[in-house]
Amino acid sequence: MRIAALAALSAFLISAGSASAETISTHVLDLARGVGGRDVPVTLAIKDGDGGWRQLATARTDENGRVRSFGDQVTTQAATYKLTFDMSQYGDKDAQPFFPEIDVVFQVRDPSIHYHVPVVVSPYGYSTYRGN
Repeated sequence: MRIAALAALSAFLISAGSASAETISTHVLDLARGVGGRDVPVTLAIKDGDGGWRQLATARTDENGRVRSFGDQVTTQAATYKLTFDMSQYGDKDAQPFFPEIDVVFQVRDPSIHYHVPVVVSPYGYSTYRGN
Protein backbone atom coordinates (compact mmCIF):
# COMPACT_ATOMS: atom_id res chain seq x y z
CA MET A 1 0.00 0.00 0.00
CA ARG A 2 2.81 2.38 0.95
CA ILE A 3 4.72 1.63 -2.28
CA ALA A 4 1.60 2.28 -4.36
CA ALA A 5 1.10 5.65 -2.63
CA LEU A 6 4.72 6.63 -3.27
CA ALA A 7 4.44 5.58 -6.91
CA ALA A 8 1.28 7.66 -7.33
CA LEU A 9 2.92 10.67 -5.69
CA SER A 10 6.01 10.30 -7.92
CA ALA A 11 3.85 10.13 -11.05
CA PHE A 12 1.98 13.26 -9.95
CA LEU A 13 5.18 15.22 -9.29
CA ILE A 14 6.71 14.19 -12.62
CA SER A 15 3.57 15.17 -14.58
CA ALA A 16 3.28 18.45 -12.67
CA GLY A 17 6.92 19.28 -13.43
CA SER A 18 6.56 18.64 -17.15
CA ALA A 19 3.53 20.93 -17.33
CA SER A 20 5.38 23.91 -15.86
CA ALA A 21 5.79 27.03 -17.96
CA GLU A 22 9.15 27.80 -19.50
CA THR A 23 10.71 31.22 -19.81
CA ILE A 24 11.19 33.96 -22.36
CA SER A 25 14.67 35.37 -22.94
CA THR A 26 16.24 37.82 -25.36
CA HIS A 27 19.57 39.11 -26.62
CA VAL A 28 20.62 42.37 -28.25
CA LEU A 29 23.36 41.77 -30.84
CA ASP A 30 25.12 44.88 -32.16
CA LEU A 31 26.05 44.03 -35.74
CA ALA A 32 28.09 47.22 -36.30
CA ARG A 33 30.26 46.75 -33.20
CA GLY A 34 30.30 42.97 -33.18
CA VAL A 35 29.27 42.73 -29.50
CA GLY A 36 26.24 42.18 -27.33
CA GLY A 37 24.28 45.36 -26.61
CA ARG A 38 24.75 45.94 -22.90
CA ASP A 39 22.50 47.88 -20.52
CA VAL A 40 19.49 48.12 -22.86
CA PRO A 41 16.14 48.43 -21.02
CA VAL A 42 13.68 45.74 -22.19
CA THR A 43 9.99 45.46 -21.32
CA LEU A 44 7.95 42.27 -21.65
CA ALA A 45 4.20 42.70 -22.18
CA ILE A 46 1.27 40.37 -22.90
CA LYS A 47 -1.71 41.13 -25.12
CA ASP A 48 -4.98 41.27 -23.19
CA GLY A 49 -8.32 40.03 -24.45
CA ASP A 50 -9.35 43.60 -25.34
CA GLY A 51 -6.29 44.04 -27.59
CA GLY A 52 -4.32 46.22 -25.17
CA TRP A 53 -0.90 45.43 -23.71
CA ARG A 54 -0.22 44.65 -20.05
CA GLN A 55 3.35 44.99 -18.81
CA LEU A 56 4.65 41.83 -17.14
CA ALA A 57 8.26 42.73 -16.35
CA THR A 58 11.24 44.91 -17.16
CA ALA A 59 14.93 44.08 -17.28
CA ARG A 60 18.23 45.41 -18.61
CA THR A 61 20.59 43.48 -20.81
CA ASP A 62 23.72 42.22 -19.08
CA GLU A 63 27.33 42.84 -20.16
CA ASN A 64 26.85 40.31 -22.99
CA GLY A 65 23.60 41.87 -24.18
CA ARG A 66 21.36 39.15 -22.70
CA VAL A 67 18.22 39.03 -20.62
CA ARG A 68 18.22 35.41 -19.52
CA SER A 69 14.96 35.66 -17.60
CA PHE A 70 12.31 38.23 -16.74
CA GLY A 71 11.99 36.73 -13.26
CA ASP A 72 10.06 34.06 -11.46
CA GLN A 73 6.92 36.20 -11.35
CA VAL A 74 6.41 35.72 -15.12
CA THR A 75 4.52 32.55 -15.96
CA THR A 76 4.56 31.94 -19.70
CA GLN A 77 1.22 30.99 -21.22
CA ALA A 78 -0.11 30.55 -24.73
CA ALA A 79 -0.57 34.18 -25.80
CA THR A 80 0.81 37.07 -27.84
CA TYR A 81 3.79 38.84 -26.27
CA LYS A 82 5.74 42.01 -27.01
CA LEU A 83 9.35 42.82 -26.22
CA THR A 84 10.10 46.56 -26.28
CA PHE A 85 13.77 47.53 -26.51
CA ASP A 86 14.55 51.12 -25.45
CA MET A 87 17.44 52.02 -27.74
CA SER A 88 17.24 55.76 -27.03
CA GLN A 89 20.49 55.86 -25.04
CA TYR A 90 22.22 52.79 -26.42
CA GLY A 91 25.93 53.41 -26.96
CA ASP A 92 26.03 56.65 -24.96
CA LYS A 93 23.74 59.17 -23.28
CA ASP A 94 23.85 61.52 -26.27
CA ALA A 95 22.88 58.82 -28.77
CA GLN A 96 20.32 59.75 -31.39
CA PRO A 97 19.37 56.38 -32.88
CA PHE A 98 17.25 56.16 -36.01
CA PHE A 99 15.14 53.51 -34.21
CA PRO A 100 14.82 54.76 -30.61
CA GLU A 101 12.43 51.95 -29.73
CA ILE A 102 12.10 48.46 -31.18
CA ASP A 103 8.94 46.41 -30.63
CA VAL A 104 9.02 42.68 -31.35
CA VAL A 105 5.62 40.96 -31.20
CA PHE A 106 5.54 37.16 -31.15
CA GLN A 107 3.22 34.26 -30.42
CA VAL A 108 3.77 31.62 -27.73
CA ARG A 109 1.81 28.54 -28.73
CA ASP A 110 3.44 25.97 -26.44
CA PRO A 111 4.27 27.40 -22.99
CA SER A 112 6.15 24.24 -22.00
CA ILE A 113 9.15 25.19 -24.15
CA HIS A 114 11.66 28.04 -23.87
CA TYR A 115 11.32 31.06 -26.19
CA HIS A 116 14.47 33.02 -27.04
CA VAL A 117 13.72 36.10 -29.16
CA PRO A 118 16.89 38.09 -30.00
CA VAL A 119 17.18 41.33 -31.93
CA VAL A 120 20.14 42.18 -34.18
CA VAL A 121 20.73 45.93 -34.40
CA SER A 122 22.74 48.25 -36.61
CA PRO A 123 22.62 52.05 -36.95
CA TYR A 124 19.84 52.04 -39.57
CA GLY A 125 18.19 48.66 -39.26
CA TYR A 126 17.28 45.72 -37.10
CA SER A 127 16.20 42.12 -37.48
CA THR A 128 14.81 39.42 -35.22
CA TYR A 129 14.38 35.67 -35.25
CA ARG A 130 13.34 32.72 -33.09
CA GLY A 131 16.49 31.61 -31.29
CA ASN A 132 17.09 28.67 -28.99
